[in-house]
Amino acid sequence: MSKPLIFGIVAGEKSGDILGASLILEMRKRHPDAQFVGIGGDAMIAAGCQSMFEMDRLSVMGFVEPLGRLPELFGIKRQLREYFVANPPLAFIGIDAPDFNLRLESELHNAGIKTVHYVGPSVWAYRAKRIVAIKKAVDLMLTLFPFETQIYKDHGIKVACVGHPLADQIGFTDAKQQVRAELGIDQDAKVIALMPGSRSGEINRLAPIFFGAAIKSLQRNPSLRFLIPCSSADNRRLIGDIMRQLGLLSGEQFCLLDDSRQAMSAADFVVMASGTATLEALLLRRPMVICYKLAALTFAIASKMVKIPNVGLPNLLAGKRLVPEYLQGQVTVDAVSGEIIKFVSEPESTAAMLKEFTSIHKRIRLGASAQAVNAIESLVGIKA
Repeated sequence: MSKPLIFGIVAGEKSGDILGASLILEMRKRHPDAQFVGIGGDAMIAAGCQSMFEMDRLSVMGFVEPLGRLPELFGIKRQLREYFVANPPLAFIGIDAPDFNLRLESELHNAGIKTVHYVGPSVWAYRAKRIVAIKKAVDLMLTLFPFETQIYKDHGIKVACVGHPLADQIGFTDAKQQVRAELGIDQDAKVIALMPGSRSGEINRLAPIFFGAAIKSLQRNPSLRFLIPCSSADNRRLIGDIMRQLGLLSGEQFCLLDDSRQAMSAADFVVMASGTATLEALLLRRPMVICYKLAALTFAIASKMVKIPNVGLPNLLAGKRLVPEYLQGQVTVDAVSGEIIKFVSEPESTAAMLKEFTSIHKRIRLGASAQAVNAIESLVGIKA
């Protein structure tokens, strides 16, 4: 009997959990005995990953915010390193979370373990000197988008662009009518999804502004309905607290949901934090406004480092300002309500944007998980 294929794997947040789960399922479809151990969320665990720590322990964002968590993060990294060195996997796969995973990958690579990093760090946007450390730490870089690959090729790093699994999962048929019927929402209603992020810091910074914009928009159009997806019970409680502070009640006009895709599918327009969810809105062909608001010190540091004109994924993929985006102090009740009111008044103005969304969708629909597994199989010398 051949030995089972054992892979180390670590994801640090929900978007990585989605990528990891899809990769695990594809690998186990080809190699049913494949085993995955490391850190994953609910989706990866359901796909068969043995998670040694709760994924939420790695879900920290920014330059300043992680400082108070460093002892815990270093402790987790040490335990993972010791485990994988004592029990060498066929390869270690770090999914995003570059500040954590690249350090772990470097140590495992030095111990003779092959390493894969899935989701290229944004070296094309900031901290370009990281490419030197990446070359020393990573045997294979898997990128999601075509524009990311050249810098790795230029530095002699083995790279494969695999596309994004969301582009494979989401089709080109609009499910708005079906989802509205499931939710009991009138097909002619004007529906706005409010998505202030999945981390508590994001929610605290953005939700009061989003709700303030909703209240102001209702003064112009009292029939508007708002859907607010909550990614966890903790987030639901936090959002509920903010709503109560503003005198808002959950009900027909402000409805809390568990499923962000359901909320976006039912919506006409989405107000959202910058992140992977903006790609999902693009793939669902929903006009949007993107808001990006960090802790003040983190933003001050980031603004000196980032060298690109846009931060939202739709704009990065389009290579231009396709979707309105507001950063830091620009994120105000007036700015956000203005975008809502503009859309409600002129929905036809988004037609060209939606056409480009479809074009982008086709470009990144590459069969991501199959492509990723192909590249990993080639790296470690196994065949389906």
